[in-house]
Amino acid sequence: MTINEIVHKALMLGIGVPEKVKELVDELVEKGELSESQGAKIVKECSEKVSKSGDELSKTVSELTNKTLEKMNIPTADEVEKLQKKLTALSARVKKLEESAGA
Repeated sequence: MTINEIVHKALMLGIGVPEKVKELVDELVEKGELSESQGAKIVKECSEKVSKSGDELSKTVSELTNKTLEKMNIPTADEVEKLQKKLTALSARVKKLEESAGA
């Protein structure tokens, strides 16, 4: 999925496409061109597709963000935490060595 596709999906979700579909379906039901059950089915299907698209968009953005951070060689939170633990352990060892050297 390209950046353009991602942006397009985000815009479509953001401008209220599901609401527009519901308005159109309501209008068709009022005119008698669709039954209420048909209209409800169409609105439900559209809502499910939009929800699925939103989930896919979120996943894609997350993947792209992770790939970008990986390319930038930025450490993850886990890596930073491991380094903090190592630093704490090394500081304790240095302190012990200093104390034994001074005694």
